[in-house]
Amino acid sequence: MPDRTTYLVLPGYQSSGPEHWQSRWEAADPVAFRRVEQEDWDHPEPEAWVAALDAAVAGAAADGEVVLVAHSLGCATVARWAATAPAERTAAVRGALLVAPADIDTADVPQLFGFRPVARERLPFPAIVVNSTDDPWVTPERGRGFATAWGARYAEVGALGHINSDSALGDWPEGRKLLAEL
Repeated sequence: MPDRTTYLVLPGYQSSGPEHWQSRWEAADPVAFRRVEQEDWDHPEPEAWVAALDAAVAGAAADGEVVLVAHSLGCATVARWAATAPAERTAAVRGALLVAPADIDTADVPQLFGFRPVARERLPFPAIVVNSTDDPWVTPERGRGFATAWGARYAEVGALGHINSDSALGDWPEGRKLLAEL
């Protein structure tokens, strides 16, 4: 029986460019880290994004355990998927690192309105919500609220903006440490 851990990488709206920590993690270990590709990164459709995640989990579960590594809209996708996926599918997930969960409920980006409201059901697997103190897409209060609703641990990492390419984190060793906790 396969016993490899697959890290499914879920970027947010408009994906993650080459300098984003998610892309760097994928480039450093392309066997273990696999991006969940979406048909349209600029006009996200919740059902399509959830279906892509579900298919990726099903495929990766055949190789062993699955850990989700989500950023921004990817976090909302994980929450929506977990609230609707069958228990046998979510059981394949060992944990989720949910970084900078965009507050879609208050975001003034029409392309994201389909993801409203953000699912707030308890996740059926361990998770860590990572938030910065100055993220323009989610306040620390909302980040803590998501963590509480999802039954996740909350980790505040200081003033790092949206914890993306603009944050100039490189390989983001602090994120790797949090991932190792899962």
